[in-house]
Amino acid sequence: MTNDVSTTEIATADLSNLNERELKSKVNELRSRIEKSERQLASIFKELRMNRTNIDELKEKRDSLNQQVKERVAKAQELKDKRDEINKEISEYKEKRSDVNSKTQELFSGIAELKEQRDECNKLSHGSVESLTKAYEAELDAFLNKELPLAVEIKIFQKLNDLSKRLQAAKKANELHSQIQESYKESKGIHKKGDVFHERIQALSDESQTCHLEMLENFKLADEIRKEANMYHAQLTDKITNINSIKEKIDPLKTGIANNRKELSLYLDRLKDLQLTKDEHRVSQKHIDAREKLQKNARLSLEDLKLLIEKGDVKFSNE
Repeated sequence: MTNDVSTTEIATADLSNLNERELKSKVNELRSRIEKSERQLASIFKELRMNRTNIDELKEKRDSLNQQVKERVAKAQELKDKRDEINKEISEYKEKRSDVNSKTQELFSGIAELKEQRDECNKLSHGSVESLTKAYEAELDAFLNKELPLAVEIKIFQKLNDLSKRLQAAKKANELHSQIQESYKESKGIHKKGDVFHERIQALSDESQTCHLEMLENFKLADEIRKEANMYHAQLTDKITNINSIKEKIDPLKTGIANNRKELSLYLDRLKDLQLTKDEHRVSQKHIDAREKLQKNARLSLEDLKLLIEKGDVKFSNE
């Protein structure tokens, strides 16, 4: 705005009070100022070109890296979802295995109780069913078929009563042993089922761990690539900031150059007017000198003659 006001003031000002030397000095000053501004402008445009040289390359690298980050994060998320699904399946199998373990524990607890009962029966029986049966039948045969004293019969009767109790205990022990065997057989089937669940859990756990490690690796790589992308972005931001800062210098310089040229034009026009006045004065003086020579019949130069003819002092007749 300062240059605009200055130019307007000069445009309306009377420059007639400045002499030729002052005008030429001002012209040289303005030309020097314009040249300096133009050099500055050329330097700025050169600086702009230098700053713009690899800006597209930086954008391309940044965008390419950001795309890689997106792909890595997407892959990591995919692996995370897969891991979570596997972990959910593992939890389901663990519940099944826990149920199996509970059933197994119940069976073994039952087996332990049956063993205690069987062992108690074995303590009472003191013999197998076969041996006790034979002994019982032999005593019964003697009691029924032989003529025995009363005292002996009483002893045999007491013995039969004892054998009967022992035989019942032996049979109960055999029955309990069969139940134990059935429980063991059932427990083996359940245990085998538990082993299948356990193996499945182990396989799924390995798969889950693999997904987890791959997920972490992808997140890690995404972070590393993001850092590199951010570095290029920072360089790009710095360049754009620098370019904008440089651009801000252009318009003031252009405005200054335009105003200086307008001002210069005013001074050049004034110099031209002065030169025309000087030329007219010189021609007038030469004309006066040539007329004096003509009046005194002095020798005229070709320039004198030409000037006298142009001014109409010398005319040629066609006659």
